[in-house]
This record gives sequence, structure tokens and C-alpha cells, in this order.
Amino acid sequence: MNIHSKTEFAELMDRVGLGIDEVAGLLGVSDRSIRRYIEGTGKRVDPLKLDKLRQVAGQRCKRPVGHSGFRFIDLFAGIGGLRMPFEEIGGHCVFTAEWDRFSRETYKANFPEHADSNHIFAGDIRPYAAAPEKVPEHDVLLAGFPCQPFSIAGVSKKNSLGRPHGFLCDTQGTLFYDLAKIIAYHRPPAFLLENVKNLERHDGGKTFATIMHVLEEELNYKVSYRVINSAPWVPQKRERIFIVGFRDHDIDFDFDKLVVPSGSGPTIGDILDSEVDQKYTLTDHLWKYLQGYKEKHQKAGNGFGFSLFGRNDVARTLSARYYKDGSEILIEQIGKRPRRLTPRECARLMGFEKFGENSFRIPVSDTQAYRQFGNAVVVPVVRAVAQLMKPCIEDALVHENYEIPLVPQLVPQHAIAAE
Repeated sequence: MNIHSKTEFAELMDRVGLGIDEVAGLLGVSDRSIRRYIEGTGKRVDPLKLDKLRQVAGQRCKRPVGHSGFRFIDLFAGIGGLRMPFEEIGGHCVFTAEWDRFSRETYKANFPEHADSNHIFAGDIRPYAAAPEKVPEHDVLLAGFPCQPFSIAGVSKKNSLGRPHGFLCDTQGTLFYDLAKIIAYHRPPAFLLENVKNLERHDGGKTFATIMHVLEEELNYKVSYRVINSAPWVPQKRERIFIVGFRDHDIDFDFDKLVVPSGSGPTIGDILDSEVDQKYTLTDHLWKYLQGYKEKHQKAGNGFGFSLFGRNDVARTLSARYYKDGSEILIEQIGKRPRRLTPRECARLMGFEKFGENSFRIPVSDTQAYRQFGNAVVVPVVRAVAQLMKPCIEDALVHENYEIPLVPQLVPQHAIAAE
């Protein structure tokens, strides 16, 4: 894909973060005129109108005092697990996209935006990908995008049919396509993408190969990736792939330098409450059913069934289906039937807070909370990646002659102490 240089008007619209119809109303011209201004065709932009847009852009793009200056966007945001560590290193979130209304409720409870922050919270990302100029300019793009298969056809066949190829065709209709369109338009200096470990093998490896081709060859980013197990940070064996990209190929980013805690990691006992409501203990009926189900599959020679953990164990991966019966992580209780983890314990298992804290707000039902934590990232893992990226982000902005204000860094109220 060819990346065309933007007109000053188009760049100002990026900074303002408004759509064509909104800017047309602001300047008192037609939508058609705005499109011509963006493309640099037709009549020259009225200098007074350009000055007005400059003023609005300047007002909307002021960074809050206390931040180091880089701006980021949070796509497929879930409940904010990627956002937290990047705020801790001085970033300022200017745009969020999350389609699930219950996740948005939890996100907004934990990241209340100030009235003058000009932060945009979108539901569906697709309208913004279709009009990426509506997404504010940013320095870092964060995204925990879903894993979807791509339909890859031969380039020569597409050429013969006069059809586009590259990511405009190969990934059409997928959410990665929408993500790629935003990267292609804004060309942020850096990005961090997160996905399940299986992304490398998904659809016989075609999905990952296409993603890497788009990021490296078509969008021309220097890309590194690493599968990271969360067990050194939290008492859970959860493997996820992290993909880091820098537009400047001279940036020295090395995943091998990731700081991983040494020694024995935490265990389940580190996150458990001593007193838990009886409602989290399995009913006699459900416990008998799970025992029978496991016994049946053991006789059949497979490993399906519940998993029981004691205080000194490390749990398996928490999934979004945990709300159904809790069978993947059941907690032993002496003299009693096992129980589920509480949502608060799940928050600790995912690293959103430490034991003894209640800093992360959970405004939704238990069912929704289990789904949200099961779909989330492990925050301390992201924190380690963010710390590794921090000097590289600063270098990337310096290389662009971008002046980072030397002001004290404020730690967000919801931030947890570094591991």
C-alpha cells in the first residue's frame, strides 16, 4: 500500500479528532469542500478557516500536566489491561475502542476521563477504520485484536481481475484489516499488539504469516514478537504473544532484554481471601456432575474435566467461560466442596491489583466479571513489556524532533506498584 503525504488540513483534522461533517459544520462549508481540502484538490483553503482549525487543534491536543508527552490509543481495549502500564510510564490515552457494553462499563469505572481531556470512547472500531481521520493522532497504538482467519488468494489472479491485493484484500472483512488501516493512515512511531499464543499456528500458520507480511513489508515497520508465560508474575500459566513494532528501523528494541522475575513465582495462596461468601462453593449437584464427567473421560483415555488447586499450586489459564461452572480453576476447601474464585480473586490472578487492595472497580455482575477477566491481559506482563518499550518510544520521538516535556510524572490513582 502506498502511503501518501497528508495536506496540512488533513493533519489538522487528525489532531482535532473530528469527522468530515463535524469540521464542515465548524467551518461553515460543505462536506464536499472538506474532502477537497483533505485531498489538496480544488480551491485553496481559506486562510481564516485554516487558522480556526489550527486553534481548535491546539486546544484539543493539549496534554495534561504530569505526562511525559506521548499519546496512545487503546483498541479492542477490554477492561484496560493494556492501558494501565502505558499510563504508568507517562502515556496519555486519547482514544479507546471496545464493542462490548459491559466491558465499557468496567473500563469507564476505572478510567474516568476528565471533561477537558478530549478523549474519544468508541464502540465499534469499523466506522473509524473506514474514516481513520476521525482517530486522533497518536504516538503509540495498543491493540488486543481478535484472532480471525484470512482468505488469501493469489496476487496474479487479483491483478488479472483488476482487484487490489495486499492487506486491502487479503485481510478484508477482519478486524486486523481495520487495525491495519488505522496504522497505515496514521503511521504511529510504535505499536504493541497482543493475542493468544495459538496465533502463530492459526489456520496452519497463514494468519500469522499474513499479519507479519502486512506489518513488515506493506506497512514497513521493524517488528519483534515473543510468547510470554505469565507464571513468573502471577499464579497462572497463561501464554500470550506480544508483537512490537517501530516505524524507525534504527530503534534498538530487543525482546531478549525483557526483565522476568527470577526464583519461584507466586502461588494461588497469594491471591485468596480467607473468608469467602458461601455462594462461591459448588452445589452438591454440580460437584457430583463434574466428578462424574471427569471420571467418564478418564475411562475414555482423555483429560477432560475439572482442575483442583491448593494454596501452593499455580493455576491453569483463566478463560472467558469460567462463569459457567468454574471447573478449570477450582479451589480446595478442607472439609467442604471446592469453590470458584471470586471476581476479586480473578482481578488479582490477572494482576489488576495486589492482595489487600480493592483499587480496581468491578461494577458488573459476577458473570460479566468472569468473562472480562478471562478475556483480559495479565497486567504485570504488559508492564514489563511497557518498561522495555519506554526508552525506545522516547528515542523514536526524539528521532522525529518531537520534544518531550520535562515535567514530573504523575502515577494514575488506579496504578499498582511495579513488581
